[in-house]
Amino acid sequence: MKNQYRLGLFVLITLFLFGLKPAKAQPDTISGYWVGKVDLPSIKLTVVFHILPAVDGTQQITLDIPEQEATNLACVREISSADSLRISTAEINRTFAGIFLNDTAVKGEWTKNRVHIPLTLIKKSKAPGLYRPQTPKAPFPYYIEEVSYINKQSGFKIAGTLTVPNTIGTYPAVILISGSGAQDRDETIFGHKMFWVLADYFARNGIAVLRIDDRGVGGSEGSVSNATSEDFASDVLAGFTFLEDRSEIDKEKIGLIGHSEGGLIAPLVAAKTTDIAFFIMMAGPGMVGEQILYEQNALALKAAGVPEISIKQSRMVNQRIFEIIKTESDSVKTQEQLRLILSQGFYPGMNDEMKAAVDAKIAGVNNSWFRYFLTYDPRPTLRKVKCPVLAINGVKDVQVPVANLDSIKLALLAGGNTNITTKAFENLNHLFQNCQTGSVAEYSQIEETIDPEVLKLMKIWIEETINK
Repeated sequence: MKNQYRLGLFVLITLFLFGLKPAKAQPDTISGYWVGKVDLPSIKLTVVFHILPAVDGTQQITLDIPEQEATNLACVREISSADSLRISTAEINRTFAGIFLNDTAVKGEWTKNRVHIPLTLIKKSKAPGLYRPQTPKAPFPYYIEEVSYINKQSGFKIAGTLTVPNTIGTYPAVILISGSGAQDRDETIFGHKMFWVLADYFARNGIAVLRIDDRGVGGSEGSVSNATSEDFASDVLAGFTFLEDRSEIDKEKIGLIGHSEGGLIAPLVAAKTTDIAFFIMMAGPGMVGEQILYEQNALALKAAGVPEISIKQSRMVNQRIFEIIKTESDSVKTQEQLRLILSQGFYPGMNDEMKAAVDAKIAGVNNSWFRYFLTYDPRPTLRKVKCPVLAINGVKDVQVPVANLDSIKLALLAGGNTNITTKAFENLNHLFQNCQTGSVAEYSQIEETIDPEVLKLMKIWIEETINK
């Protein structure tokens, strides 16, 4: 607490030396939304403090950082004075300290681990949101139905949304398969709802869409962390059976669209049944997971401006981590070995926050899903697929490199499948947004959810494929 107080005092002194005379904020003007931008090397973050009116001397404060999908983080106002504002949040170990320039502006610093970044907060009448112009808005010229089905293999209920054109007849349909991590049915990422945009576009163009919550998300049962891509494939296969029983769906024209890991899952499903009419791989893997992770890490670091020597060092560390995960079957022993590597042997002397950060990284790789992905080679499965396939990728994708398209095509051809279309989009990233570098840090900054040309290509390809 002493160090934190000294920081606040330092800010006040610094601002005073630069001729900024503190202004007194009146008690009735402090409540509201205080908004500013933190300018980091690779991204600009919007900081939103919501200060509620004091009740019985207690002031409730929360923090939102939209670009990092952080909401309602609990905060504490540490200094209560008429001319200064100091707020900290333990959840992400950040502090803001500054002085009031007037009733609507506070100038100060955003701090973590003694790194100080200038930040000015401006009072707003409402919280800013991320502008996502492609998110569908009512009224909708199609039917929307909340649905659920049971995966008989796992016993879990899977919940989702079915959108169907509102004219009389039967329709082709697609099941959308999300990427890695616990995703909702819209595959919401930084406010972008790619699957909602896809469902809306296809339903308006005569194609029904089933999009589902991942296990343990929304209305679906189970847990993502305890499942593998094979388990998710069984959820999709159960969804296929569900669609076959719907009277408005053309049973001969049900296909799949998988994004990222979903592009790995789609071939797994298609290899289990010959009834899949087609599938589309959106940035789907065509190489062993370990190789993709090496390339992903290198591309992401390069896009962020990291020096080549540091990229090579990162690969060496990852090689050691991956080798442990592949060879050590005991989870506890794996954790111990990874702690040693990630902490460089200093884990016992770390504080609780530093230990938590190390353990969080370990938890991300020391699980069933990661082990499966690390060692899984999609090419043998692709060689079994006989239905039409469209594989697309962004050239600036730093998560699943565009070179995967060649690997996918070669694997399909090796299995005798010649009904293959591939397309590389020059200026698109992993989310199929038009971008500058392809860096993950750009995802939240870009207003476009998905390039309309990608939507158009998929629609035309589906129509041509099912009408042959």
